[in-house]
This record gives sequence, C-alpha cells and structure tokens, in this order.
Amino acid sequence: MLTLLFDGIAYGMLLFILALGLAVTMGLMHFVNLAHGAFAMAGGYITVLLMQRLDVPFLVCLPLAFAGPALLGGVLERTLYRPLYRKPHLDQVLFSIGLVFIAVAGADYFAGSTQQIMQLPEWLKGRTEWGSGAFMLGMGHYRLFIIALCAALTVGLQYLLARTRWGSRLRAAVDDQRVAAGLGIDVNLVFLSTFAIGSGLAGLGGALGAEMLGLDPSFPLKFMIYFLIVVAVGGTSSITGPLLAALLLGIADVAGKYYIPKLGAFIVYSLMIVILLWRPQGLFVRQGGRK
Repeated sequence: MLTLLFDGIAYGMLLFILALGLAVTMGLMHFVNLAHGAFAMAGGYITVLLMQRLDVPFLVCLPLAFAGPALLGGVLERTLYRPLYRKPHLDQVLFSIGLVFIAVAGADYFAGSTQQIMQLPEWLKGRTEWGSGAFMLGMGHYRLFIIALCAALTVGLQYLLARTRWGSRLRAAVDDQRVAAGLGIDVNLVFLSTFAIGSGLAGLGGALGAEMLGLDPSFPLKFMIYFLIVVAVGGTSSITGPLLAALLLGIADVAGKYYIPKLGAFIVYSLMIVILLWRPQGLFVRQGGRK
C-alpha cells in the first residue's frame, strides 16, 4: 500500500507539472489551449533524441527540454495565439485542436510512429525498500527524483507568482489590461513570458514523463483528457488546486489500475464527476474571483 501511495504521488506530481502550464494559461490568461500537450511532446522528443543520437547527459537535456518548447511557445504566442485572446472559447478550442493534429502528424513524419525508449542514467535506476510486509515502501529512484524536482518547481513558481514584481504585473494585466497598460506595464510582454513559461513547463514535464508515460506521436491526444481533468478538478485560481487535484488523480489512477485493472481509467473519470458535481468550479476558487 505504501509503495502504491508513493508511485501515485510521483505520477500525480508529474501530471501536475504537465498540466501546470495549461492551468496558468486558462486561469490567468483565460485562453483554452488544447495544444498544450504538443509542447510536452516536444520536450520529450528533444530529450530522447539528444540522449539517443548525441549522447547528451540526462541532466543537460532537462534545461533544453524547457528552453525549446518555451521558445516555440513564445514564437507561436506572438504570431498565432495573440490574435485569438479576445475570440470566443470555441474559436480557441478549434484552433488549438488543429495545432494538436499538426503536431501529431509532424512528429510521426520526422521521428516515426514507434514508441521512443529513454535510457535513464545508472544513478536513477533501481529502487530502495524500507519496512516489510504490507507496510513495505519501495521507492524507485527515478520517481523519487521526479517528486523532489516537481516539489522544488512548485515552490519556485508559487514564489514567482505571489512574491515577485513579475507576478504582480501578471495579476494586474489579467484583472484589467487597459488600466495595467496605463500604469506602464507592457501587457503583451507579460503575456508572452507567461505563455513561454507555461510551454516550457510542459516541455519539462514531457521530458520527465517520457520514461513513465511513454512517448509517441499520439502523446498530445492520449493525455489531453488528463490535463483537462487536473485543471477542471483543481480549479484555475491558484496553484494549490491543480496540485492537489493531480495528486488525488494520480493516486486514484495507480491504485485503481492495481486493485481493479479491468476498470482502467474509469476510476479517474468517476472521481472527476463526483468532485465536479460537488464543486463545479473546482476544489479551490477564490471568493470574489473571476469564475
């Protein structure tokens, strides 16, 4: 049971990092970007191809997996996404889902349709066991690394949004763009950096998840529903909501597939329905905030 709990937490933390950029763009920028998984896939392919073909160390690949999708997200925000900010959500959904199919076709053309295999460094392989019997805890080294790294990223991003001048400018730009611009805030630059950071976090999540989740051209479509579940259940008004939602769904998914394998992901969908019936706006919504 402890091992399942540990694996569920690792899976949940990975889902959180993967979905965090979507939570930021939907919650702060109010843009429905269903192509978020394409940036995650880009980070995964950057990591896998650099390690396979150029023997680049894993820890060197991770910053590149963040920087590549961040740069791509910045370019696309400036050229394609920005004109759609004031469009209806249906237009945003149709546009971004079209980008998903383009990304899937592009990945299949350039990298092939086969599942990519990532070889972890030796120090991330293996597991450490504690206790015995039903209370034995088996901690995979790579999962422990994911938990520690994702926890550090969560704390850093929370500090960035709540304690820095950039975070205050972002909140001001979201609340009223015209007033923020009148105060001298470059709203376009704030949104550009926000979108780039969200895309970079997706790429980093894709790099970290390539070994656990698998990586092939269908990745954006396969995990799109999980990103949306994390954002819908956790709410978009804070980082805390998506974090707890991701942990809850990660533990439920791992435990459900272990104890009731025939039901598969049915447990996750059932849990989502129950939570949304109880709290339609998500687990965490600021009082008086924008719904």
